[in-house]
Order: sequence, then structure tokens, then C-alpha cells
Amino acid sequence: MTHTQTDRRLISLDAFRGFTIAAMIIVNTPGSWDHVFAPLLHASWHGFTPTDAVFPFFIFAMGISLTLSYGRLKEKGAQTKQVLVKTAKRAILIFLIGVLLGLFPEFNLSEVRIPGVLQRIAIVFFFCALLFWYTTWKQQAVIAGLLLLGYWLAMIYIPVPGLGAGVLEPGRNLAAWIDSLVIPGKMWQGTWDPEGILSTIPAIATGISGLLVGHILANPRNTSERKLNWMYLAGLASFLAGSAWGWGFPINKNLWTSSYVLYTSGLATMLFATLFFVIEILGIRNWAKPGVVFGSNAITAYVIGGILPSLLYAVNDWYVQTIVDTSDHPEWPSLGWAIFICLMCYLPVYLLYRKKIFIKI
Repeated sequence: MTHTQTDRRLISLDAFRGFTIAAMIIVNTPGSWDHVFAPLLHASWHGFTPTDAVFPFFIFAMGISLTLSYGRLKEKGAQTKQVLVKTAKRAILIFLIGVLLGLFPEFNLSEVRIPGVLQRIAIVFFFCALLFWYTTWKQQAVIAGLLLLGYWLAMIYIPVPGLGAGVLEPGRNLAAWIDSLVIPGKMWQGTWDPEGILSTIPAIATGISGLLVGHILANPRNTSERKLNWMYLAGLASFLAGSAWGWGFPINKNLWTSSYVLYTSGLATMLFATLFFVIEILGIRNWAKPGVVFGSNAITAYVIGGILPSLLYAVNDWYVQTIVDTSDHPEWPSLGWAIFICLMCYLPVYLLYRKKIFIKI
């Protein structure tokens, strides 16, 4: 579904979302996985790299968008049934696109992977939309806290057959055990999946963190300076809490641990606050145009980024053999390929932006 955007958009939010999508494309499409700079790889297990921030940053931005867009629906007196139907349809569509993207280009149904990035986005979107529609910001904050505490208690204290309680090793933990019993088809790492069932629960809390920042932005009593102060304060508090919790429940993107949620939500809030200050308060925005373009059609850009590498497989193979593998510093041309893919994704979304067409998947 496409529409021409008439409502004023929050430029800093589009920029935040867009730069996040650009980063997501770059870290997903190196020329060769054998030659990648360490910060552009996920942490092998416990720990954190800049790449580990990309996915939760997008979910965080989605939470802000939900508060602003659904808040306008409430103001216009939208019927609950219509909103719920629209929300369910959108969530199902994003989920199915994620499954199809995973099957591309062979479409071998025996290799179908049910979990995935877009699938997790769809689930988090659906539940966060319901929470926004039916609860207050205080209730949302309490629910996020309960989700994080409940996930921590489950992962640490519920015993897994053959392993016992509190095991957090790859493929050997409660989340992986549940996935192995419930998820049909193929899992990303064979015995476990980073976008599995149980770890999607704390991901909803990541979405709620965006909802809460959205409430700060949407409050008409808050001046721009007050919004900025609240975001920096909340972001710092979340970051410090996540860092401290990480001593007992390690920061881990694959498990989407509770400490990881607070840590990344805090980082996201402070980074977004900085963009809000520069773009909305100071009015310095020309530099952010590429991010705004990407952010205006973020899911579309991500889908193109998922399809292009398969279409350009032969070119990539030639590039790796003749340029990457023969280079004295192969990480640089490998990164160059990822930037090339990102620019190729930028072209179609830029054309859409110029025509003021925003694809609302």
C-alpha cells in the first residue's frame, strides 16, 4: 500500500531509522565474510559490538513511530476494530515478507526458516501496537520491566532437561530448548535461532522503550529542551542499568538478554536525543538527507538489501576473487562491496522519496 505523506514527519526520527537501516544493510552484505572489520561483526556470544546495536535500534525507532502515528489515530477518533484489523494485516504482511525473503532465490520450502528479522519486527510491532492502544505509558513501563524480569528469571532458574538451570551457552539454554521443540523447519544456527520464540519476549520490551520515548515527544506540555533532557536522563539511566545487570545476566544479542535490552535502549535513546537536538532544535538537517531518504521507506530498503546480493552473486564472486582476495588489506574492498550494495538500495528509495511516495508495508 502506498500513500502520499501529508502529515509533518519528525525529521530526526526518519534520519535515525534511515541510518540504522543503512548500517543494517552494510553489516549484512560484506564482499566476503572471511574479511570483515571486527566492529562490523556481531559479538561471537556474550559481549557487544556496534553491529549488535543495529537491530534493537530499528525496533526502538519503530516504537517511537507507533506512539506518534497511533496517537494521531486516537486523536482523530479512529475505531478500535479498524485499528486492530489494520495492525494485524500489517504484522502478517511483514512476517510473510520476512519468510519469503529467507526463501529467496531458490524458494526451497524444505529449507524454510520461520523466525527472522522481519518476522521479529512484525511480532514486536503487533504487541506494541496493542499495548499503546490499551494501556498508559506507566503501564507500558511496568509491563516492560515485568517482561525483562520474567525473562531473566526463566533463563536463569528454569531447568532444561539434560542441562539444568542457568546454562547460557550457544544452543544449550532454555530459549534454544524451546525453539527445538516448537519451531518447525530450519533454524539459523541449526540447533538454535537468534530470532527464536522466547527471546522475542524481551524484544517487545525494546519496542516498549521506543513507545516511552514517543510519549516524551508527544507530550504537548514538554518543550523541546525538556524533551531533550528527559531523553538524555532516561537513556543514561537505562544504559547504566543494563551495564550493571550485565555483570549477572551477560549482554548477549543472540539471547536478547534483559541487560542487552536496557543497554541498547539507553544507547538508542541518547543517540536519538542527539539527532533531535541537532536536527529539530538547532535546525541543522541537510547533512541527514541520506538517512531521511532511507528512513522514509525503511522496510522497502531492507527488502531490496536482502534481494540484491543474490541477484549480484556472480558479480560478487568475481569481485572477491579478483579484488578482495588479492588485496593486502582485504577488509577494505570487502567493506567497499557492502557500501556499493547500500548505495544500490539508496537509488530506488531516493526516487520514491523524490516522488513523495512512502510504501507503508
